[in-house]
Amino acid sequence: MSIVKFLVSKTFFKQILLAVVAVVVLCFFILKWLNITTNHGDFETVPDLKGKSINVAQLELEDNNLVMKIQDSANYNPDYPKFSVIEQEPLSGTKVKENRKIYITLNPSGYRKMNVPEGLIDKTFRQVKPTLEALGFKIGRITYVDNLGKDMVLKLSHKGKTIKAGDKLAKTSTIDLVLGNGNRP
Repeated sequence: MSIVKFLVSKTFFKQILLAVVAVVVLCFFILKWLNITTNHGDFETVPDLKGKSINVAQLELEDNNLVMKIQDSANYNPDYPKFSVIEQEPLSGTKVKENRKIYITLNPSGYRKMNVPEGLIDKTFRQVKPTLEALGFKIGRITYVDNLGKDMVLKLSHKGKTIKAGDKLAKTSTIDLVLGNGNRP
């Protein structure tokens, strides 16, 4: 039997028909199985977690069949309570599948500690002020004493205590300065 005769024979067409029916039935069962296992059309709504404590956020996510993953702590934000959620991904109101991980970012307990930089003593106020402000410190009270160097930084203090290079202070701490007034002592 030649190949051309076989391609136009009844046997060949029966085999093609059986293969097509098998593919259609297989596709039907696969689609039904996917609908059942992926919960097609069933969604959970992500709640708004911003400003809530970790425990409250955990309970809300469990009520909605979602999983909490703590991603990181961010820079301290005084607008939110300590250890509360300040960011979430996906955003609130988003429709997601059951058991989806919701990534949250927490507010730390306070501003992080920064080292007081070296080389501030015997520099001018004009040089020291931007250095301290760039690190997040605030300039507090400025006191002048008799010293030949006008506006030269002679001493740094925080809450009445003298600070030196390398001391750690919270990021928004206020640093008081003692400067020279340009007069001979």
